[in-house]
Amino acid sequence: MTATPTAFPGTYDYVIAGAGSAGCVIANRLSADPSNKVLLLEAGGRDNWIWFHIPVGYLFAIGNPRSDWMFETTPQAGLNGRALNYPRGKVLGGSSAINAMITMRGQAADYDGWQALGLDGWGWQDVLPVFRDLEDHFLGESTIHGTGGDWRVEPPRVRWQILDAIHAAAVEMGVPAIADFNTGDNEGAGYFHVNQKAGRRWSAARGFLKPAAKRPNLRVETGAMIETIMLDGKRATGLIFEKNDQRYSVKAERETILSAGSIGSPQILQRSGIGPAATLKAAGVEPVHDLPGVGANLQDHLQQRAIYKVSNTVTLNQTYYSLFGKAAMGLDYLFRRRGPLTMAPSQLGIFTRSSEDHSRANIQFHVQPLSLDKFGEPLHRFPAVTVAACNLRPSSRGNLRISGPAIDAPPVIDPNYLDTEEDQRVAADAIRVTRKLMQQSALSAFAPREYLPGSSVEDADLTQAAGDIGTTIFHPVGTAKMGADSDPMAVVNDTLQVKGISHLRVIDASVMPTITSGNTNTPTIMIAAKGADILARA
Repeated sequence: MTATPTAFPGTYDYVIAGAGSAGCVIANRLSADPSNKVLLLEAGGRDNWIWFHIPVGYLFAIGNPRSDWMFETTPQAGLNGRALNYPRGKVLGGSSAINAMITMRGQAADYDGWQALGLDGWGWQDVLPVFRDLEDHFLGESTIHGTGGDWRVEPPRVRWQILDAIHAAAVEMGVPAIADFNTGDNEGAGYFHVNQKAGRRWSAARGFLKPAAKRPNLRVETGAMIETIMLDGKRATGLIFEKNDQRYSVKAERETILSAGSIGSPQILQRSGIGPAATLKAAGVEPVHDLPGVGANLQDHLQQRAIYKVSNTVTLNQTYYSLFGKAAMGLDYLFRRRGPLTMAPSQLGIFTRSSEDHSRANIQFHVQPLSLDKFGEPLHRFPAVTVAACNLRPSSRGNLRISGPAIDAPPVIDPNYLDTEEDQRVAADAIRVTRKLMQQSALSAFAPREYLPGSSVEDADLTQAAGDIGTTIFHPVGTAKMGADSDPMAVVNDTLQVKGISHLRVIDASVMPTITSGNTNTPTIMIAAKGADILARA
């Protein structure tokens, strides 16, 4: 499509690319000032499908082109040549509409580490007030949590006998029981708090965008695919996008904001000629601003998905295939908003150390009362649990690049999993810890039997096994990282301005210099709220 773009109607102070977790927050915060005129552009559709709101809907949303960008990685040497599906939300609310709903800030040391990189204002004591102000937390007001905010946090509304037993096994193994993972130190075993309200998913669209949607100074456009950033020299002036086979240009009088996520934002930058010059030329894009860090520094949480068959207990596998079980689940949800339909993929969390070499928790278990080959495929027909351990702070770094200048050219996503000896060691050690956990006496009544990687896999072969069973936990970050002026790979500064391009900011998970120690959605929400505050003060 090469037609000259038509000027999009209206005038706007801020134009935001992407109505995902970050974009919804930014639109809410900026439009709260009636003098600001805000345009929010989203490539996906409305969140008007029932499975966006019933929590267990992730089973149907992931791997569905209605709700998922359907990305795929390159074949990964560290995964023994396997490529992985790479789900990202394509709908209002973005990945918060299809994710696990787990509220997890990470560890205080994560943010203090950002500050140590020269990023003023991003230490734990700086971001804690932002987290608190965002929350409407079931635990109530405290020095740690807040109430009355837009980001609802509740306890899980279903319990499973087998998960209680695995929790007891973790304590038996020496992991302390913990009631709250979000105090700054998440080492321990406990049940995840979730972004839900009364048994319904609480996405960023529901929490932040819907309350603002009727403001006359906020316009939201769905089905709007961002093509490029408009530039006047080294100043961003707006965006070019496609909607209903028509190209449009829209000007931003104050700021253009990229909130398209760790996959989308670097793509837009690169298509606009902003990125590593050699990469752009190879993709058929004329470089405008050589910024080598765009698309680099990709980090993700790789999990080792161990599966154990169990006996003498009920898992979702049996319930799912039982007509009576399905009816009971439906009635429980309809009348009480409780039961399996309210469940996140993982209810039980365990944060611990893969070995004594680590000073703080470096692996996270997501324990699920279900099993399947991969998301988007049917549950197994035998009773089983998934005990998945991920490396919280991988040392491997991947990259993302465009494959061509066309708006629909698929990105080349190379997470470079298990590239370092350190990551390989942690992955193998995580399987060892998993085996130790499942051998505790607290689980003896349920006779757990290792299905994956399989009891025949010897200890010496665990690095190979980690490559066989490793899969993404859907936490890509870092592809437009924050950094000090002295960092040649930094894409944005500590006020989220793109280096060398005025009036252009990136505000989403892509700006994380290092990945947080846990699920990344709530940190992304925090970055968006902090970014909006920076804009308001600019």
